[in-house]
Amino acid sequence: MEPYSNHYVAGLGRGAIGFTTRSDIGPARADNTEGVTRERVDFGSAPEGYVAGMGRGMGEMAKAQGETSQQREILARESASLNESHFDKFSGYVNSNGLFHQGIDADDIEADQIYEAVNERMESRRKRVRETKLEQKLPNISDQFADLKRQLKDVSHEEWEGIPEVGGDHSLRFKQKKRIERLTPMTDSMLASLKSKSDSIQQTTVNDTNGIQTNIPSTATGLAAARGTVLGLKLDRMSDSVSGQTVVDPQGYLTGLNSVKVNSASEIGDIKKARLLLKSVTSTNPKHGPGWIAAARVEQVAGRPGAARKLIGQGCETCPENEDVWLEAVSMEPALIGKQNILARAVGRLPKSTNLWLEAARLEKDTEQKKSILRRALELIPRSVVLWRAAIELEDVEDARILLGRAVECVPHAVDMWLALARLETYQNARKVLNQARQAVPTEPQIWLTAAKLEEAHGHGAELIDRIVSKALVSLAQYQIVIDRQKWLAHAEDAEQANAPLTCAAIIQYTIGLGVEEEDRRRTWLDDAQASLARGSVVTARAILRYALKEFPTKKQIWLRAAELEKKHGTSDDFLTILSRAVEHCPRSEIFWLMRAKEQWLSGKLDAARQTLADAFAANPDSEDVWLAAVKLEWENDQPERARALLAQAREKAPSPRVWMKSALLERHLKQTQAEIQLLDTALSKYPDFDKLYMMAGQNQLKQARQHNDPFIRRSREYFQRGLRHCPHSIPLWKLAAQLEEHHATIPKARTILELARLKNAKHPELWLAAIRLERRAGNYKLAENLSAKAFQECPDSGLLWADQIASAPAASRKNRSLEALKRCEDDVHVVLAVANLFAADKKPKARKWYNRAVSLNPDLGDAWAAYFAFELEHGDENAQSEVRRRAIEADPTHGELWTSISKDPEINSGDTPSILSLAASKFTALLATRYQFRSEE
Repeated sequence: MEPYSNHYVAGLGRGAIGFTTRSDIGPARADNTEGVTRERVDFGSAPEGYVAGMGRGMGEMAKAQGETSQQREILARESASLNESHFDKFSGYVNSNGLFHQGIDADDIEADQIYEAVNERMESRRKRVRETKLEQKLPNISDQFADLKRQLKDVSHEEWEGIPEVGGDHSLRFKQKKRIERLTPMTDSMLASLKSKSDSIQQTTVNDTNGIQTNIPSTATGLAAARGTVLGLKLDRMSDSVSGQTVVDPQGYLTGLNSVKVNSASEIGDIKKARLLLKSVTSTNPKHGPGWIAAARVEQVAGRPGAARKLIGQGCETCPENEDVWLEAVSMEPALIGKQNILARAVGRLPKSTNLWLEAARLEKDTEQKKSILRRALELIPRSVVLWRAAIELEDVEDARILLGRAVECVPHAVDMWLALARLETYQNARKVLNQARQAVPTEPQIWLTAAKLEEAHGHGAELIDRIVSKALVSLAQYQIVIDRQKWLAHAEDAEQANAPLTCAAIIQYTIGLGVEEEDRRRTWLDDAQASLARGSVVTARAILRYALKEFPTKKQIWLRAAELEKKHGTSDDFLTILSRAVEHCPRSEIFWLMRAKEQWLSGKLDAARQTLADAFAANPDSEDVWLAAVKLEWENDQPERARALLAQAREKAPSPRVWMKSALLERHLKQTQAEIQLLDTALSKYPDFDKLYMMAGQNQLKQARQHNDPFIRRSREYFQRGLRHCPHSIPLWKLAAQLEEHHATIPKARTILELARLKNAKHPELWLAAIRLERRAGNYKLAENLSAKAFQECPDSGLLWADQIASAPAASRKNRSLEALKRCEDDVHVVLAVANLFAADKKPKARKWYNRAVSLNPDLGDAWAAYFAFELEHGDENAQSEVRRRAIEADPTHGELWTSISKDPEINSGDTPSILSLAASKFTALLATRYQFRSEE
């Protein structure tokens, strides 16, 4: 069988056309045979009318035999025209009637040329980019060692076998290990034998400072002796040659060693550069004093004090008129005598230098010597204020007065000299001195103010002082002096500090309104008074408010500020005086009448308080507060009949829910149950939306009940139900209704009431807390925990709930609960109080800090004061207890669960704050012992 031809294609003779896959498009179709050139045989195009496959049954014989038809022939011809050989990229198949089969015109040719040019251009750019990347690409290791690999063909077999193995004796690591030398010290006996064998001993000569030569053996055994000899030489060098005693200071020796500074290489380089630079400065400009000072300081920093003194000495000779150079030389001289010698030379060259004379006086230890130097200086420089001050400070009172008399003649512009002289003189002489000072320095306000203080100190009234201050302002205005309002307010505070309140008030009177707009006066003056109070200037603030009241006598806010100031910083008489003026100018403001009556009552002036309230009735006949204040006055002073009569008049002239409630409370206090319920029924008919009336009526009926099925229980329930229908958002009323069902019915009924309350009052922590405590009292701890979780979902930042969590948590987890609560509610008084109670239960002193923080956050919370006082009763002294009691009385708290349970109890006759505080503290102590043991066993 003959081999195939190179151009043989299987099936090509039968008209078969081979197909091409995707893999045949790329290198798979490339001819990789090297050295073989294949010729392409082109048989030309098919003849016209050729139909593929016609020779296999599509000819005339097939037609004659009926095996084909005209349609099949046409289809075959069309199929043949769709051959790949008839396909053109631009126009499609040659014999088809495609969309672009209209021939190629000139525009198409031009477009082809343009596209080809663009492609060539882009290809050239890509080529340059590829060449650049190839040039920048680092050569591979294989390319770098390609020449060495080619040279391996010349290596012989012996040379190849002679190549050392990796890690052998020729490796770098082995050589490094080989270089390590191990030395063993020789024993003393061996050294002694070597010494004895030596024929001669070399000697080392050490020269002493005195020229004495000392021979020291240089052998190993003589090292100790050599060290001793050198040390002895050094000690001899530091000894006194006359007495033999050492001149080394034993106390300052180590200090001197510590002061030795070791400079680094960089610092030494910097010092050298600075030294060269400053040497250039001093050589080119020798009269420049700062250059000599800087050069000396460089040497001092470099640790060369001798060179520094030498340089600054040269500077003194070169720049004798520069006092800074002389002062620097004094500071670098260590010895006192040397300093004095330098200063003597300096003042000889510069006798008018104030600083040199002051430095000379400072160096002297004897006061008389200082006085002598300063007086000599004043002879040469009589107009130096600094020298006069230094000299006067050294003298006693009489000599100082004489010196001040001379000083004001030499330096009449020194205001402090005039003022100091006036303080040392008598009253008459002081007035003369101040008049002379005013003529010498007419633009200084301190002279006028000192004159005003002088007159006030000698008993003169406000009229003369006001005249002096007003003249001062007129005189200063004539000399075009700007009157700065803030500076004069500062002068007023200075006058207050100097115990001159009249001068302070005069300054405020004539300067407080300067530069203030008409509409901003009240606000600005109130701010000024508040700022003065913040700085502790009470008299200044009082003067500002007094002037503001003079300009605005009917403004309630200013009167309140003034009354508050007198209450905190004044006496009781001052407080009553300002309140009397307030009720004269603001008679329709009930608060001033009430404050005045209360202050009179607390001062023991009961008749005056009654008269004040009577005047208040005349000015405010329909004021509910005035009527209730009068009732409280009689009630607190054990006058129930007068209080009842006043309430009856109030119900007629000024009826209100509070008046009816106070009337019922009075009957409850007097234990008149029937009168109380009658008043409450009448009040409910008039004011059906006042929840406290329903609560009082229900409590009235509940108090009369003897057993669970008593009719009073039913009536109490009816009052509560009526109240809930009219006041569905009254939280205390819901809680009272639930408590009634809990104690006199069943737990489920109380639970239902609280659930209904939460539906009508969403996001109210008190209702959630009541429900949680109800379940705990019933023993349903799991249900209480579930309710607590729901409560925190609805009220996550409630201090009441977090405080309850801290108190009810097991002992092991109370600390974590406290930390979490403080993160959530850092400034909530209930959380702070719960943490304080936790520390108090553990008897930790830090509880006092937390209690103080709680009462500061909310002074009206009586429970915090009770807990604080209970802690001090157990762990504090009498002073601490008295301080807490005083602060509680001043705060007069009215809220708190424990506090209100005592203050509103009709069985307690005395309802004053000290009594309630003591009772609440005793109850809290018992409560604390049980509350923080809750679930401690779990």
